[in-house]
Amino acid sequence: MRKYLFFFAMIGTAAFASCGGDDNNDKPAPQVTISSQPENLSAGADGGTFTINVSTTGKEWGAYSNQDWIEVSNKGTTSANGTIEVNVKANPTTEPRTGTIQLMSGAARKEIAVAQAAAAKAAYDAPEGYSLVWHDEFESGTELNGNDWTHEVKNSGWVNNELQNYVNHLTPGGQNVTEVRNGKLRITCLKENGKIYSGRVYAKVKEGWKYGYIEASIKLPKGKGTWPAFWMMPVNFRSWPADGEIDIMEEVGYHPDYVSSSLHANAHVHSNNTQVTHEMKCDGAEGEFHTYAMLWTAKNITTYVDGKVQLSYDNRGLGRDDWPYDDPFYIIFNLAWGGSWGGAQGVDESALPAVMEVDYVRVFQK
Repeated sequence: MRKYLFFFAMIGTAAFASCGGDDNNDKPAPQVTISSQPENLSAGADGGTFTINVSTTGKEWGAYSNQDWIEVSNKGTTSANGTIEVNVKANPTTEPRTGTIQLMSGAARKEIAVAQAAAAKAAYDAPEGYSLVWHDEFESGTELNGNDWTHEVKNSGWVNNELQNYVNHLTPGGQNVTEVRNGKLRITCLKENGKIYSGRVYAKVKEGWKYGYIEASIKLPKGKGTWPAFWMMPVNFRSWPADGEIDIMEEVGYHPDYVSSSLHANAHVHSNNTQVTHEMKCDGAEGEFHTYAMLWTAKNITTYVDGKVQLSYDNRGLGRDDWPYDDPFYIIFNLAWGGSWGGAQGVDESALPAVMEVDYVRVFQK
């Protein structure tokens, strides 16, 4: 019996061998390749526009870049050959930078390296020794970048007896409370169906920054009841005021063009009139752009209005109750309506809609 089984097994093996040996369908498909000319880009500090020729053995290809300073147009074609145009923006810093352009064709990928020289002088006005680590110039899109920004969503009365309802981007009726338009972030406080709506947004809420020079250019709204603010809260918040609060700029509409800075902690808080605060007149703060900034180190916090010192406070070595400012804090922009301070002299709804505009926000660190 074993001999017969072996005989039939041999016949079967031979049959299979004779059937499939020359079948071209078993050959793997040729691998797609991509080539480019040039293979990489080198740009000066002022940037510029470059053309890259692309060829692929595939049927189509595409291109993109994840860096916001590298803009890629003509991003793909169904032809095997084509060109892409690359716009490299001016480098605003005194540090060289590198990025990439990705080419895709089928499963194939090719990376084009982009190198850019440093500027001889930083385009941004920051203290000596500080470099730009994050910024938003609000130059693209119509909404805030969801990777950087978070909207607060809370009903009226949530804090400070304020009258606005904070919503994510749109009111229930579809009106914008936050939008990016003409290179500006616009936060609008408005009335819809008997309710007040506005926006409150957080930058890098889970990360924040510890120390640095932080600056924004802001145009404040007009009208009794408005309460715009540019401020910071701790990433690892547990309780207030123990964990601290840094108010870089606040203003209330019933006291127009007077902007203030404040620091809050257990040892200095407005609820018992011990807060560290300072107010100054800023002509044209309502209706014109002005620069509000803070230089924050382990030893001192100083805030500025158009480069002039507003408030300065030293770390006196008295512990966390007096200096809880050694943890990461995140940036906040909001436009409140009414409340314990904004509504201290009532509100004037004829001022609605009221708009707070932010031209840019920048963070520098050593």
